[in-house]
This record gives sequence, C-alpha cells and structure tokens, in this order.
Amino acid sequence: MCGIVGYVGSREAVPVIVDGLRRLEYRGYDSAGVAVLNGEKHLEVRRASGKLRNLEEVIRSKPLSGSYGIGHTRWATHGRPTEENAHPHRDCKGEIVVVHNGIVENYLALRKQLSAEGHTFKTETDTEIIAHLVEKHLNGSLENAVRAALKEISGVFAISVISSCDPNKIVAARSGPPVVVGLGQDEFFVASDVPAILSHTRDMIFLNDGDMAVLTPQGVQLTDFDGRIVRRQPSHILWDPVMAEKGGYKHFMLKEIYEQPRAIRDTILGRVGQESGRVFLDEVNISEADFRSFQQVKIIACGTSWHAGLTGKFIIERLARLPVEVDYGSEFRYRDPIIPPNTLTVVISQSGETADTLAAQREAKQKGSKTLAICNVVGSMITREAAGTLLTHAGPEIGVASTKAFTSQITALVILGMYLGQVRGTLNPEASATLMQELTQIPGKLDQVLAQTEIYDELVKHLFRAQDFLYLGRGIHFPIALEGALKLKEISYIHAEGYPAGEMKHGPNALIDENLPVVVLATRDPLSEESQVHYEKTLSNIQEVKARSGRVVAVACEGDEEVAKMADHLITIPVTRELLLPLLEMIPLQLLAYHIAVRRGCDVDQPRNLAKSVTVE
Repeated sequence: MCGIVGYVGSREAVPVIVDGLRRLEYRGYDSAGVAVLNGEKHLEVRRASGKLRNLEEVIRSKPLSGSYGIGHTRWATHGRPTEENAHPHRDCKGEIVVVHNGIVENYLALRKQLSAEGHTFKTETDTEIIAHLVEKHLNGSLENAVRAALKEISGVFAISVISSCDPNKIVAARSGPPVVVGLGQDEFFVASDVPAILSHTRDMIFLNDGDMAVLTPQGVQLTDFDGRIVRRQPSHILWDPVMAEKGGYKHFMLKEIYEQPRAIRDTILGRVGQESGRVFLDEVNISEADFRSFQQVKIIACGTSWHAGLTGKFIIERLARLPVEVDYGSEFRYRDPIIPPNTLTVVISQSGETADTLAAQREAKQKGSKTLAICNVVGSMITREAAGTLLTHAGPEIGVASTKAFTSQITALVILGMYLGQVRGTLNPEASATLMQELTQIPGKLDQVLAQTEIYDELVKHLFRAQDFLYLGRGIHFPIALEGALKLKEISYIHAEGYPAGEMKHGPNALIDENLPVVVLATRDPLSEESQVHYEKTLSNIQEVKARSGRVVAVACEGDEEVAKMADHLITIPVTRELLLPLLEMIPLQLLAYHIAVRRGCDVDQPRNLAKSVTVE
C-alpha cells in the first residue's frame, strides 16, 4: 500500500526518487521521506507529513545530494501519520536507513528486547525495529546484516536498506508486499510498483517471497534469505510511460474511464476469431482436456474485482453450464474451504499483488485446485503462482477507484466463459459467432455512451447534496449495482448501497423517501426471454420507488419510452446481448460518481483512507 523507490547509479538520486514517489501517489499515503548518501559518506534524510509537495518544500529549503538513495510514501499502520513517524527510519548511530511496506507483527517483543540491549527508539513505528536489528547485526556486509535481521521478524514486509558503512549499495527484500527491480544501463532501480520507474526502464525483475536483491552500480545480485543465489527471468513491460500520464484530463480517473473502449479492444485482441466466434487461449498454460474436466469454478477476489467475479458467475454459468461460487479473498482461507476435485479456481486482481487474494490462491493450490489468474500486471505474484494467466490489457491504472480494470476483467471473463462453453460443448458455433460479433462491437458502443457528456452536469445539480443512494439491479445487473454504489462511496464519501431489486420488499423500501436517489439498472436484451422478465419486474420496482416519493435515476436502453415516462432522470445506452450489458451499464455509473465527487470538492484520484493496492491484511 505504501510506496518504495530506490536508485543507484551516476545520476543525482533525489529527482529520480521524488519523481518515482509522485508516480506512486495513487497507492495512498499520509507522509513521505527520502534518504541519500552524500559525497562525505554521510546519510541525509528529509521527511514530511501530508502530501508529497510538503516533502519537496523541505528539500528545497534543505537540499541534499547523492548518487544513490531510497524514498517512501507511508500509509500509517503503527504510529500516527506525523513527520516523526514518516520513513525512512534510522538506527541509533544514523548510519542505516530503512523504508518498509508491511507489518512487523512481533515488533513489541523486539522493541522490548532491543531496548534492553541499549537501543534508543525515536518513533512509534514498527519499521524502526528493522533499522535497529540491522544495526545490531552489521559487521561489514549490509546484506548479511539484513538477512540476520529478517530472520528475527514475524509478519509481512517489503524493505529497502542503505548504510554509510557499506556504501553504493541498496539491499531490498520481499516477504509479502511486492518489490520490483528495474534494470538500466549502469544504473538500477527498486520500487513497490512498475509506474514508479517505468520512465527509466521497461526491463524489470519481480521478486518472489523470500528473495533479496543487492543493487550496486555494477549490477543486481539475487539470493534467498539464506544467501543462496536465485535466478529470476526479467520481464519486459509493454506499457508506454505516457499511458500513466493524465494526457490533458483533469483527473486520472476520468482519463481511465475514457480509455475503456481501448482497454476492452486490447483485451479481446488476438484471442478471438470474429467470424467463427472461436476463442483462442494459447497463452493460458492449462490444457483443453483440463478445461473440459472441470466440474466447478471458484472465483476469488476483493473489492471491485469481486464485483467482476460476481458478474463472471452469471457469464460462466450461462455459457459453460458449470456451477460457480464467488468468494472474498479475505474470507476464503479462514473458513477451511471445501474444494472438490476438478475445481478451477479463478483469482482476479488488477495488481496481481492483493494480499488476501494471493493467500486465498495459495490455499486453493494447497487443496489441489488449478488456479487461473485474471490480472493486469505482467510478472506479478499472482500470475507467477497460477497454473495459467489471462492478462487484461487495460494499461496502468492510477486512480484508486478502479474503472478500466473492472470492465477489462469482465471482458476477460466473457472470453473465459465462451472458451469453457466451447470446449465443453455447451455453446454452439452459431451462438458463439453471434456473441463474439456483439463483443467486438462493444468498444464502439462505449464510445457512444462516453459521448453523452452534457447530461451529467445537469443531473449532478439534483443529486450531489444527497446523503444516501440506493442502487438496484436484477440478475447479472445486480453486481453492477454493487459496483456503482462502491464507486460513489469511494470517491464522494456518500453512503451508497447496492441491492438486488427483487429484495426491495425485504427491507430497503423502508428507506425510500423524497430525499433518497435510487439508481435503477433497467436495461434489456430484446432477444432474451429471461432479460425481458427481469426488465418487467424492474419496471415494477421503479413504480414501488415512485409510490414512496423516491427519486429515480434510470439506466435504460436507447428508445425505451416506458422507463423514460417513469424515471426522474434517464441515462441511455445502446442495446446489446444481456451478458454484455454490464460493460455498457458501468460507464454511466462511473461518470455519475465522478461528477458528483468533483462537485463535492473531493480528491477523486486519491480518496481518503484508501490505497490502490492492498498488499497487507
């Protein structure tokens, strides 16, 4: 969740590190700091609470210089978000500094032990423990001292360490949160996420749990925590650094909303035969025979990815006729889950480093299930541990509130559902060709939805002061109602709840009055009888809301006069097949949340108390 950046080479380290920290702001943070070694072999540290601009002001007033160093943006776990508790943290002598993501679970016992040994602590953080442990063991080699220190620690961590006693060296290690090492020409980088160093190099090594990297101007050496040499294949990142810039948009989130036609098109590209409807998953290292043998699918995810998984349940069950269960990653492994033989476990994560999802994946593997990762980051931990991977091609997503990653995940689930249906014989060629033709038209239809910009300014005037929202949907539209409510909560701080429309009489009707906006997904596929039934029942739900003076914001298909007559506010989308309607429905809900949050003066890209990647429990 926190951000780590380190640099060793011939350039001035501070501009490289601060620029990297800026590119990690989306992860969420409440303080920042940087440490470099100057020419006199003296470690200098600058820290500040609050936004990165506060740290930059400190550096302007008290400059520091050096060709290698480390920096950090902190999201508080142990200790308040103050300058004192900001990273990097030092040892007693000021010769060692550490930056750290994660939690040292036994830090109280270690602090007591180290205090008894004469160490003096200046902060409330668990990270300072690591600096003092390294100090305790340092006798020449920094990496050996770090190894010895890590063996005393319980918990999860990603760390980078430098010391004036062993100069021109950065030691980084991983056990839980992600660490990536960037390979340059006579210069090397370490970071907690790809965008931090993408403008300097596209060749990166993703550390596994238990890996340690030693970076010097001469190169990178990888070992395990016992000092044995390990080898990791570098990954070449295809993202263009420009993709991570705002490109003229006011916020990253708005840019990423408008990138969805491209993201979905790229996720489809190379995997489908448009005429035949045939799906090709050559990249997924699970055999066709295995796919044919699966008798059940489990989907595991967190947050927005969980809503994508719920949507995927409807898609896979419809196309492949396989039973699907969807679990929160944070709940799955704590209930001793039952995983029957021939179960495929699909893990969904934008970053591929979500701690709860990764732990659930390992639980499923331990119980004999093959795992398939749906992920947006090449080389991430979830993809390395999966039997097969279905990469989305959304590109870097910087806004904390996920947008293009969500619709790309649904697109990947449609492709997976079609493939399962084809190899199992439950989806005939004619139906495949029809659905595939519709899927390839989705990016163009998204462009039409995104072109309706004028409606939101007027709509938001009537809604931005509301304190509560209710989102309703039936069938495959229910997960989209959940995701729409989550988007509003995340970035506008308005309480919102997604609900199955058929459950209105079982409680939510009590909430409805003239102050409650109710967002209703009232779309339909005219070629589907089931969709028509859902639609007619949804019309009844709208009448229930209107009878209780509720304000209805309806998302409906173009030309729907019945919904237009009943709704107070109407947003339309093009008609498509029912399994693909969620891809179009989600755009108005994202835009609605975005424009309400902007009108309320909220920080859209970095909402309070949230981080982009949740890499600790």
